[in-house]
Amino acid sequence: MEATESEESPISAEPDYVLHLYITGATPNSTRAVRNIKEICEQYLKGRYELLIVDIYQQPNLAQREQIIAAPTLIKRHPLPVRRLVGDLSQREQVLAALQLPLLPNPDGANE
Repeated sequence: MEATESEESPISAEPDYVLHLYITGATPNSTRAVRNIKEICEQYLKGRYELLIVDIYQQPNLAQREQIIAAPTLIKRHPLPVRRLVGDLSQREQVLAALQLPLLPNPDGANE
C-alpha cells in the first residue's frame, strides 16, 4: 500500500512537512499509526504536508534503503533535522515534539 497525500498544493509548491510512514500491512499497530499521523497532519498541518505511506511487505527495497528495523516508523524528512519515530504514534505530545509542532488544545477532548 502506497499513498501520497498533498492537500490542494500548487504543482510547483513544496510542502512544509514531508513525512514517510513505514508500516507492516494492516496490523493493528500499523493501522493505529496511519490513523494517528493522519489526524495530527489534518489538525496541525492541513494543506502543508506530504505523507507517503509505505508497506514494507510490498516494498522491502524502500525499507532496506531507509534501514528500517522496526515498524511502524515515521521519518520526518522536512523540515530539518530528520527525525525518526517508532511505534503507533499514539503519544501525541511526543509526536508533536518530534515534529516541532506546538500542542494545541483539542476542544473535543480526543487527545490520547
